[in-house]
Amino acid sequence: MKHLKELYDYREMIYSLVRQDLRGRYKGSVLGFLWTFINPLLQLAVYTFVFSIVMPNNIEKFYLYLFVGLVPWLFFSGSMTGGAACIMAQKDMVKKIYFPREVMPISYVTSGFVNMLFSFIVIFVVILFSGIGVNPLAWLCLPIVMIVEYIMALGGAMVTSALTVYFRDLEYILGIVTMAWMYLTPVVYSIDMVPERLRPLLNFNPMTPVINAYREILYYKQFPELRNLAWAFVLGLIVLAIGILVFNKLQKGFAEEL
Repeated sequence: MKHLKELYDYREMIYSLVRQDLRGRYKGSVLGFLWTFINPLLQLAVYTFVFSIVMPNNIEKFYLYLFVGLVPWLFFSGSMTGGAACIMAQKDMVKKIYFPREVMPISYVTSGFVNMLFSFIVIFVVILFSGIGVNPLAWLCLPIVMIVEYIMALGGAMVTSALTVYFRDLEYILGIVTMAWMYLTPVVYSIDMVPERLRPLLNFNPMTPVINAYREILYYKQFPELRNLAWAFVLGLIVLAIGILVFNKLQKGFAEEL
């Protein structure tokens, strides 16, 4: 509780770093903040072309099915890969002044989370024009799923940011890991396409129940299964607990290693 109070005392610093990251994310680019919407749309176009034309499937309105899973995945993978360098990026500050080091992964993941919320505006517009309809009651569960994913992403970012200080190559390895992880998560395919004997293994992937919950709410217009949502929440807490333990163990040597 004492440590949580200290983090709360530094809330203005977190807010400042989040605002700085959001402002500097596309600073100097011609389109600026519009890249928040253009990036997921371009990736959507590529994946839709590959999995609708080159490798067609039987999923109705596949572009929407894909988009609903792709945007949350981009937030999670970005938190893992980009979050790995968040302490390195602020190394001068780490060496010169005291503040809870958790501030850096928290601010980075929060910035990515805000960016994802803006991307969801595009999802809502696509749903509106797709004619698929909405279930307002099911949408009440959407903030819960987002919080679960935020917890999971924060835990992952705390692990990768702490380890990268000691093992710099991890920042580059994570690009390959997250690419493989994406194809082990039902982002571009339906879990029904996976052989039944392998489906239990996919459920140990912490992002599987999260992506499924987003789809149940936004694509299938139904309440997510409480069992899957509870399992996602438990996995999120486990990832966050591991992240806190690893971060607290390694942060003592940050100044020396940087």
